[in-house]
Amino acid sequence: MPHPPIVDPRFPARLRELRTARGLSLRDLARRTYYGKSQLHDLETSRSRPTVEAARRLDDALEAGGTLAALVVEAPAVTTPDDDQRIAYVLTQPSRLDAATVRTLADTLAAQRRLDDVLPAPVMLPWSVPQWRTVQGLAEQARGPHAAELHEVIAEWTQFIGWLYAEGRDDAEATRVLIDAADQADAVDSGPLAAQVENFRGYLERQRGNPRGIVRHFLAAYHTPSATVLQRVGDAVQAAHGYALLGDRDAAGRLLGEASDLAEAAETATAPAAAYWLTPTFSRMGLGLTYLALGDKAAAADNLRTGLDGLPDDQRDAEWTMEYREALSTC
Repeated sequence: MPHPPIVDPRFPARLRELRTARGLSLRDLARRTYYGKSQLHDLETSRSRPTVEAARRLDDALEAGGTLAALVVEAPAVTTPDDDQRIAYVLTQPSRLDAATVRTLADTLAAQRRLDDVLPAPVMLPWSVPQWRTVQGLAEQARGPHAAELHEVIAEWTQFIGWLYAEGRDDAEATRVLIDAADQADAVDSGPLAAQVENFRGYLERQRGNPRGIVRHFLAAYHTPSATVLQRVGDAVQAAHGYALLGDRDAAGRLLGEASDLAEAAETATAPAAAYWLTPTFSRMGLGLTYLALGDKAAAADNLRTGLDGLPDDQRDAEWTMEYREALSTC
């Protein structure tokens, strides 16, 4: 079963801008691309979605230098036709939920999370939210021996959607979804998931420029029972950043000391699946923000650079790295 491409919501407007900037009518562009005038009109008005091939052809015809092509990408092929049939059947018969379906849904979520490292939130949300809502509906109705496993998947999926809203700066929706995610994490008794929800809420407060909110949520994450050591190191560092912004150097220093004490154990720790990106060097970016807020630009630059250089290739251009790159540029 073919998977529809992921289309950036900006595609219709960008197509129209490029066409009009080159002085072309819909009929002119139709002649160049061998598409019908009505087809192009539907693309510009969001009445239809472009294929990857259509985006490339339009890009070439408008000499857009890859601009349009970059707005339409292939969705990851996570499921097979058999998987799709199994999921469709289980959606109509929730009592027949089996382990294979749960694994497939977990793999789908994992693929979405990895895709977030290379695509911006506005592109991810229109594609991810409908799937999340469908699986959430299934989780509410599912019964039997595999329902608990599905509840864990949806608890992680809900916090991921909350993260996407936060990353895309829809603060109200991010807060609403993350509150639900916290309840779901508690319902499945997962310390790592509960801590990660608070971490995401701390990130949201940092984007809003609210130091007290930064401290409140990252401290909550740091003190969450059963949070992993890698999570606790990062959360302590980011709570210290909030205190530094508030001018409380003593509290910031105390938390940095606690993070340092945990760092040795973190060197050999494995990141939880819900926070797969965590490594011993990941928290160096948070340290950089903290030292910058404390006025130590040399230490800030060293930590920011080390953290950014330690990222895997597929994460280096992720949207969430921009705040660290911007901070480094001020050092």
